[in-house]
Amino acid sequence: MTAQSDIPDYLIAPDPGAARLTRAVEGVDHEGNPAHISVVEERPLTIFLNGQEIVTAMTIGDYPEYLALGFLRNQGMLAPDEVVRGVDYDDDLETVVVRTDGQTSYEEKLKKKTRTSGCAVGTVFGDMMEGLEEVRLPQVEVRTSDLYALAAKINRTPSLYLEAGAIHGTVLCQGARPLVYMEDVGRHNAVDKIAGWMFSEGVRPDDKTLYTTGRLTSEMVIKTALMGIPVLASRSGFTAWGVEIAREVGLTLIGRMRGRRFVCLSGEDRVLRDADPASVAEESPKHRRKSAQG
Repeated sequence: MTAQSDIPDYLIAPDPGAARLTRAVEGVDHEGNPAHISVVEERPLTIFLNGQEIVTAMTIGDYPEYLALGFLRNQGMLAPDEVVRGVDYDDDLETVVVRTDGQTSYEEKLKKKTRTSGCAVGTVFGDMMEGLEEVRLPQVEVRTSDLYALAAKINRTPSLYLEAGAIHGTVLCQGARPLVYMEDVGRHNAVDKIAGWMFSEGVRPDDKTLYTTGRLTSEMVIKTALMGIPVLASRSGFTAWGVEIAREVGLTLIGRMRGRRFVCLSGEDRVLRDADPASVAEESPKHRRKSAQG
């Protein structure tokens, strides 16, 4: 379990016991014995921008307002300085309506869809690379002592993953402190929730790190870069296109973070090795996530 001194570090942390996020299901195990487990709930959420229906996403249902704002922001449908007049969530209708002063007309953008490698059918509207040529990420120094501290705290934090599995986690961090920890059935949803929180709270991205339990794909790299976050780290591995884009935009990309081990495939010159790996404890099997096994 996470030490009690670690819990206050988070501004938002997972709540594995929250109602409606999991369901108790009975079955049988490999020996035919009764099995009682918790499984993650999955429900649709339809996002509207003013009067226009944009998308229906499959989600666990927490933080729907942040998910809607972050999705629209990451799709380029909300400008960084956009004035949002209201975000209305209707639990019965499973809809979120984001209201702005501007006119909404994204018919052509909505026709062009790219199915991504994200779980729960990730979709990006329009050109995935749109806006990347203008991205200039700050060249932020990354301390290995911070990476080790983050991995240790995040991996021991009570979460839906540890409760029920079948879910991805993404954490917004600053230095050695994890700030906002979001989970969802699709890693793109978890990232969008963080983007929505940052947009809503006016949080600056240039001194932040985004940590994810999922793969470092092109989608993850593009979203992180467009959010202005200069460092992306993961417990999992890389895709070639993800690495290529990270190098093009100057994103520090670190993967396979397990205990004292990690691999940096972009931004190696910005990694400050201020911690002796030999002083870092290996990851305990009881805290090891499925993505780190094998």
